[in-house]
Amino acid sequence: MKLLGSKYIATGVAALAMSTAISTASLAETLIVASPNVPEGFDGDALKAHTQNVVTQVYENLFAYAKTEVDGRTVLDPNNVVPHLAESYTVSEDGKTWVFKLREGVLSPYGNELTADDVEWSWAKSFAQKRTGNFIARVSNVTGVEAISKYEVAFTLSAPSAILLNALTLYVPGIYDTTEVKKHATDDDPWALKWMESNTAGFGAYHLSRLRADDQALFVANENYFGDAPYYDRVIYKEIPSEASRVTLLKAGEVQWIDRPSIQKVVDMQADPEVKVERATSRSVAAARMNPKCDLFSDVRVRQAFNYAVDKDALNKAVFAGQADKAGSIVSPIIAGSAQDYWVYDFDPDKARALLAEAGYPDGIDEPVELLYADAFWHQEPVAIQVADMLKRVGINAQPTRVTTSEMRARAAPAVQDMCFFTWEDGPIVLDAVYSMFLMSHSAGVSNRAGYVNADLDALIDAGREELDFDSRLALMDDAQKIWAADAPWILAAYPATFEAMAPNVSGWVYYPDEHERWKELRGD
Repeated sequence: MKLLGSKYIATGVAALAMSTAISTASLAETLIVASPNVPEGFDGDALKAHTQNVVTQVYENLFAYAKTEVDGRTVLDPNNVVPHLAESYTVSEDGKTWVFKLREGVLSPYGNELTADDVEWSWAKSFAQKRTGNFIARVSNVTGVEAISKYEVAFTLSAPSAILLNALTLYVPGIYDTTEVKKHATDDDPWALKWMESNTAGFGAYHLSRLRADDQALFVANENYFGDAPYYDRVIYKEIPSEASRVTLLKAGEVQWIDRPSIQKVVDMQADPEVKVERATSRSVAAARMNPKCDLFSDVRVRQAFNYAVDKDALNKAVFAGQADKAGSIVSPIIAGSAQDYWVYDFDPDKARALLAEAGYPDGIDEPVELLYADAFWHQEPVAIQVADMLKRVGINAQPTRVTTSEMRARAAPAVQDMCFFTWEDGPIVLDAVYSMFLMSHSAGVSNRAGYVNADLDALIDAGREELDFDSRLALMDDAQKIWAADAPWILAAYPATFEAMAPNVSGWVYYPDEHERWKELRGD
């Protein structure tokens, strides 16, 4: 045994296998994932530490993105959504009623067949919880979901939606095996949320078999899965708190995958033949956000000055080791309709000083300006430090200030939004320009965390949500991005690249917008 961080763990594959009652003979089909934490829950509408990492393996939806090849790599095609748990659909003439025909014979690990009642109950759960799934419904204009036969389910919309099929590729609202889940519901807990803290019941490729808190979770392949049988019939999700230890185990061949390596470890592993590192441009944007409701940032000239004062190329090198993608829009370039040309804020300290003078700060801003950061993302602190240093060079007394992640999340909530200047990262899990803009810039967007409001922009986004013509939708979002860029409410830092580190023999990784691998697509041969 060897001490790693605060825990004793076995350093051999055989020992890891023994700890989960798996024989070494079966390890050829076992994927061992080293992660900072074991999942703390399995409800996609109540995300806790590492919940999203694993519910994406258990819960699948009515549709999926098609795949295509780009430069020899398999990638998702966000403009081509294909049937998955559903096999077909019809749409009413007014676009407000969609009826989906489910595949017949789709079974959960418990042997229960997928029916329209499962879909209705699962969406009702998300409506009741009023969290992620409810937001997905709202942005997709869904007001009701009802089973109309054993294998047909009707979605009622308040208005036509061009986002709906894309939204139905997500893990949330998850489609549950309600025959099993309802066995664990009570009058006080009608959605069996307590049971979901340590159990799963979906129709996906994997199923939680055993959970040991602060140690590991064991997932097994769903023997009834309707799709191709996964290569790995077991996945050990092992808690290894120390990143250095996770990297060491990967290099030694004792785990096959590590979760979310830092950029420093990525650079090290890229030069190591014992490790494979895959990269993809992210759908997320790292930024320092300015709250226009705060006096200082109510003047667009100040927000623009802050942008001109920051050298984005130097920031990329200093924080992201030069491996991020330069950001030119709130919409990532991997999404159709991303308009990168309106972001004109190249590094220009003289222009920054001139704009500050026009705004009434000819001698700069001497009063301390707090730039808050937390540790929700590894880059928050270094981005805050670098941005503050660059702002000081044009006479802005920016002060990096640490707060807890829980405080930052609470203060960024729609009912509060009292932080004036802070670092964060956000991005859509639906690869759609309208969804991206709604999520992060609409006054009702749950990731519009700094209180930015522009009525003209809201109107364009709302029109885009109902516009079914693809080119017209993109034209509306082009205008919306132009407005957002002129208002300059964020200092765009970068699109942080997504990196995944794995054993050299592992293949099949495809980038998903939730930035989690799909175990069912991986192979170890």
